[in-house]
Amino acid sequence: MSSSVISARPRRRVAVAGVALSDCGKVDDATPYALHAQAARRALADSGLGREVIDGFGSAGLGTLAPVEVAEYLGLKPTWVDSTSVGGSTWEVMAAHAADAIAAGHANAVLLVYGSTARADIKARRRTSNLSFGARGPLQFEVPYGHSLIAKYAMAARRHMHEYGTTLEQLASVAVQARANAAHNPDALYRDPVTVDEVLGGPMIADPFTKLHCCIRSDGGCAVLLVAEEYVPDCAKAPVWVLGAGEHVSHTTMSEWDDFTVSPAAVSGRLAFERAGVRPAEIDIAEIYDAFTYMTLVTLEDLGFCAKGEGGAFVEKGRLLRDGELPVNTDGGGLSACHPGMRGLFLLVEAVRQLRGEAGDGRQVHKAGGRLPELAVASGTGGWFCSSGTVVLGRG
Repeated sequence: MSSSVISARPRRRVAVAGVALSDCGKVDDATPYALHAQAARRALADSGLGREVIDGFGSAGLGTLAPVEVAEYLGLKPTWVDSTSVGGSTWEVMAAHAADAIAAGHANAVLLVYGSTARADIKARRRTSNLSFGARGPLQFEVPYGHSLIAKYAMAARRHMHEYGTTLEQLASVAVQARANAAHNPDALYRDPVTVDEVLGGPMIADPFTKLHCCIRSDGGCAVLLVAEEYVPDCAKAPVWVLGAGEHVSHTTMSEWDDFTVSPAAVSGRLAFERAGVRPAEIDIAEIYDAFTYMTLVTLEDLGFCAKGEGGAFVEKGRLLRDGELPVNTDGGGLSACHPGMRGLFLLVEAVRQLRGEAGDGRQVHKAGGRLPELAVASGTGGWFCSSGTVVLGRG
């Protein structure tokens, strides 16, 4: 077909209009559906828009027909849906899909919502979590050896230590700084400070990870409303724009992972920055999936904030604190604030709040002269470095 026959439709800009958390931390008296609804109502109220504008919906992880069941519970009948499920990076990938749909005119306002009672469920059932996953398909070759999710991350961390001399103290400093950031977050589950020695001296979970190298387990939910630029004048707050996004999948079987020291964020990040037209050095805030301390370190490398192998030195000396060189996980992250399962949507909520200047005393990041940050990146990781989604957000 001749290119002259194809009519070009201008791509619309896409903004985040509303964000919110449900009740988080210890929530013993709510179902996951209730947390979805609570977060959705709060995000809609935050946007200042009516629910009638929502024609797109995304959810994952709840229900037999995930987006259909949750949409029904919320009283929504969307004409665009997404139930992408690629682990913790689900929400960055889904946000990218939603932004593309809005830009192309396939949807106008897309609500992304998540909720989980992961902590309450374990408490009620009085059992331990099964982190080995299934024994079908490719995983059957690893499960007999007790190769749990934590063990996969631990192997990767050990390889980085072997290749580049990364130390346990450097990894522990990630947990220490996450807790320091959480101290200023009233919604964080754990706020008391910890030291490197306390991290190193904790009970061993999977060598080299002691307890505090690992994310917490909490209840909670959140929601993000993405809208076309035409809706921005009717919104209650200034927009935060989706500037660029990228996604990438790597492996599920460890033997198929080319390099344990390189995460799929090396690709998703490059794509996101290229599409946004910005460089890592221009980013003011980074919200990074941190189920384990090593995730933060290697993702910072792969996003280009430091060279490969230099992540250990980069995370030292308070660089990740609110007033550090590159504030990372300003809410305390999955290591201290909340981790109800697929945490990726929480990264987007915190990034938007920081760009709006809504993070509150002690947690809000300021640039020189007291100015608000201009650019943020949210990068989620799924599985055991199996998938990655990266989104660049900006105020301008």
